[in-house]
Amino acid sequence: MKKTFQFLTSVLIPLIVGFGGSFFTTSAINAWYTTINKPSFNPPNWIFAPVWTMLFILIGISFYLVWRENFGKEKGKVIGIYSLQLGLNFLWSILFFGIEKPLFALIEIFILWLAIIANIAVFWKVSKPAAYLLIPYLLWVSFASILNMAIVVLN
Repeated sequence: MKKTFQFLTSVLIPLIVGFGGSFFTTSAINAWYTTINKPSFNPPNWIFAPVWTMLFILIGISFYLVWRENFGKEKGKVIGIYSLQLGLNFLWSILFFGIEKPLFALIEIFILWLAIIANIAVFWKVSKPAAYLLIPYLLWVSFASILNMAIVVLN
């Protein structure tokens, strides 16, 4: 029962963060976002929801694997960095879509990228599979950073 609770909680938390961020995204996708210049490699809008859903599930499973190991020797640091990167993920949606400031979002996504690297590093010390599960997240945020930068340049 305890492991089931930990697993469900671990997966639900990032999904809730993602759902919260989508509140800002959804309202802008068919409004402001349609009016800005986007690069040729911009994916279709429909791709973002399933990709982010899968990434948030992987992030949650990753956290579960670390929680199962009682967060290792530096519990506060592990939970802190994990929480930081989730908070930064949420903040990016507010900056980019909510207040329509791609430049601010670009600066912030760089910080998010560094936080994901830090998250991978602290998870690696506790559970290597947990760290590996964050690699798709890092890759997608790397792509999103390039996309964000292109939008800033084009607008």
